[in-house]
Amino acid sequence: MAVIPVAIAGAPYEVRIEAGLLPNAGQHCRPFLRKDRVAVVTDANVAANWREVVAASFTAAGIRSEWLVLPAGESTKSWQCLAEVVDWLLALEVERKDNIVALGGGVIGDLTGFAASMIKRGCGFIQIPTTLLAQVDSSVGGKTAINTPAGKNLVGAFHQPSLVLADPLALDTLPLRDTRAGYAEVIKYGLIDDAPFFEWCEANGTRLLAGDSGARETAIARSVAAKARIVAADEKETAGIRALLNLGHTFGHALEAETGFSDRLLHGEGVALGMVLAARFSARRGLMNGQDARRIAAHMEAVGLPSSLQSLGLACDGRRLVDHMLHDKKMDAGTLPFLLMRGIGQTFLAKDVDLADVAAFLDEELRA
Repeated sequence: MAVIPVAIAGAPYEVRIEAGLLPNAGQHCRPFLRKDRVAVVTDANVAANWREVVAASFTAAGIRSEWLVLPAGESTKSWQCLAEVVDWLLALEVERKDNIVALGGGVIGDLTGFAASMIKRGCGFIQIPTTLLAQVDSSVGGKTAINTPAGKNLVGAFHQPSLVLADPLALDTLPLRDTRAGYAEVIKYGLIDDAPFFEWCEANGTRLLAGDSGARETAIARSVAAKARIVAADEKETAGIRALLNLGHTFGHALEAETGFSDRLLHGEGVALGMVLAARFSARRGLMNGQDARRIAAHMEAVGLPSSLQSLGLACDGRRLVDHMLHDKKMDAGTLPFLLMRGIGQTFLAKDVDLADVAAFLDEELRA
């Protein structure tokens, strides 16, 4: 088992990674539970594959599990579902020192974590991520949120989990498209500040997507270690370090908004294309060479992720996409910082980007 510490001041926890961990989830959670009952939030897809296994693991550990099964999909990160989770937890008389369990992908983790931050002014929660995106990214770091008509993740809180349990075998139940979307977040860590890891991705990405367990465990462990290091240095994104984790997200969130936060463009697909656009925009500004930008796009294309804005068939212009960006959480005194690159593994936060230039660039990409 790989055990990666997340050294958050005042709230440290572990991320445990092991194939076959889900059947033993109850044993791992038991020391974090004060009662012989635990509340578990999941979605319909995950419940169909893993509810019986995880419930049996809690029973074996002497714990009765109570379950709330929500609809699957991004639309579940809503005010309505947040209220449903909160009311359900209050009806179960969850207390401040209790830990609830989020079993699922990023939607369930974000929603449940946000509900936990609100109950009795903050109870604990345990993340059991079942998608690659959640295992390598959203389950670690304590960002919790819901979506609103104004944009993605604009209402939320920093609330760290008590424990994260990642079982790579859970990925076997996912559609390939979902695993690809999660893989975009793996690539991100190489592009931020680890060029050798990006090279590893180029050599091993197709094996990972084909189900190679060794490649999956390596990718999850290296990604979590990278995120843990960044989050420990800048938990609440005040020093500018944690902002690096948003590489591709400013472009990606705008694309998600334009496609209605729907299955037309999954979050990871938006991030993948967002990173391609960040690289091309960086090359356009003379910050990185075009060869590196083309290399990034080529790897996205090689693994089946979007690498062209035109391929989305959007009926909009660059100005409309920039308008979506104005709702970005990184807006500061009317200025939107951008994550750009000086090369592969050399991401930085640029605060001098003219949004009119971004709109013109996006118009070019839409016509390319």
